[in-house]
Amino acid sequence: MRITNIMVSVDLGAAAADRIQLAAGLAERFGSKLTGIAARPVLGPMPVGDMLEVERVWAIEERLTDEQLAEAKVLFEREAGQAPKTGWLSAPTDPLTYLGAQARTADLVVVGRQGPADGDPGPMAAPTGGLLMEVGRPVLVVPPGVERLAIKRVVVAWKDAPEARRAIHDALPFLGHPEHVCVVAVGPDAQHVGAEGAAEYLSGHGIKATTYLLRKPEIGAADEILRFARREEADLIVMGAYGHSRLREWVFGGVTRDVLQTTAVCCLMSH
Repeated sequence: MRITNIMVSVDLGAAAADRIQLAAGLAERFGSKLTGIAARPVLGPMPVGDMLEVERVWAIEERLTDEQLAEAKVLFEREAGQAPKTGWLSAPTDPLTYLGAQARTADLVVVGRQGPADGDPGPMAAPTGGLLMEVGRPVLVVPPGVERLAIKRVVVAWKDAPEARRAIHDALPFLGHPEHVCVVAVGPDAQHVGAEGAAEYLSGHGIKATTYLLRKPEIGAADEILRFARREEADLIVMGAYGHSRLREWVFGGVTRDVLQTTAVCCLMSH
């Protein structure tokens, strides 16, 4: 499996430049094309009332959309210098819908973390949770302030579910020469979810992994995984996303939601 096209979501938020630099570094490492992608809906008024005023406001919004998309392109071109080859896609439309459709040509999609403390990235940011459900590609979630991914120490958050199996397969291109790989299962049934089998799968691909069973977590599963990753000084977490329905996760809480909002480590997720 080769990564030939990396697609990075570009908005005008404070973390966008670092995210593009990180994606460009990966493109250089894998010899991949790096495609920047941006979309912004035209946020005009509803067509009611004074139609001349509606048309005036709509024209202003169309001009603002064009200006911001052009600004995003300039940002991408400035920060993507490490990539061996680049491309650009943009449109005045909904970011989630546009990125989900264009990702058909990508092997990997890079997006930013969107937690409560991360600030508003603006109308050009595709919601990460929705993207994971729609895009059909592995998604690399990048926290603010991270501009490089060394991939030296990796934590695989394991649960014997299709999403986790897909994630560990999607992670293989990243696991060429890490210093340390941990396969971690969390919860009272940790010994029964096949973590040893996941490590054996990696071994079959020439990747040595150590299994850790956290049977008695002191905190929630997401926090336990993130705490383990900090303790191991990991720079990448690999995990499946949304084992339950997305609605259930966001209403009742779930590992995917909590990691998406709070991780300080890059996360490679697959659904």
